[in-house]
Amino acid sequence: MRISKPRTRAAGLIASALFAAFGAWALLSASNVEAKRQADKRAEGLAAWGQVYGVLTHPRCINCHTATNYPQQGDERRRHAVNVLRGPDGHGVVGLNCVSCHQKANADSTGVPGGPDWHLAPLSMRWQDENDQPLPSDEVCRQVKDPRRNGNMSPQALIKHNAEAELVLWAWEPGRRPDGTVRSTPPVSHEEFVAATRRWVEAGTPCPSGK
Repeated sequence: MRISKPRTRAAGLIASALFAAFGAWALLSASNVEAKRQADKRAEGLAAWGQVYGVLTHPRCINCHTATNYPQQGDERRRHAVNVLRGPDGHGVVGLNCVSCHQKANADSTGVPGGPDWHLAPLSMRWQDENDQPLPSDEVCRQVKDPRRNGNMSPQALIKHNAEAELVLWAWEPGRRPDGTVRSTPPVSHEEFVAATRRWVEAGTPCPSGK
């Protein structure tokens, strides 16, 4: 029995429509999978950034990342004693340079902390406002990844800095206070901090949405 041409043509049109529908479904499915992958990647990056932010805003770090003309001291982040000032380059002023008291290592006998080239971070790297309060997570995030404000560091350079910079490492070995008690350290270990930095970078350095 011969099939008429109209029937053959109709069958062809139906088959074409089915193939087109399947192709559209496949593309949509792939798009949905990619969208979920990107969303998961961003969520992982934001979780990692949360750990990084917790370290950056701990007193061991933020006390020298101020928005004012002076450093801070202690877990309560009080203004530095004896009216220490930032100075023109973050190393203090004539007659009261940072290294006048802060040597290359902690002086536990006197309670004075120390590390190589002790100094304040540039104002471009401030992580608090002029009222000495930590900046919101989204603002610190944007600053940290901005080469114009972070010392011209790329994301990979940030990982290296957080892993190797001696003043960063000091935060986990901050020595003793004048009363002999041990200074507090950031909320996660240094290894966890570096791992979180790496996960954040690998996720594309996402930042939280501002309020």
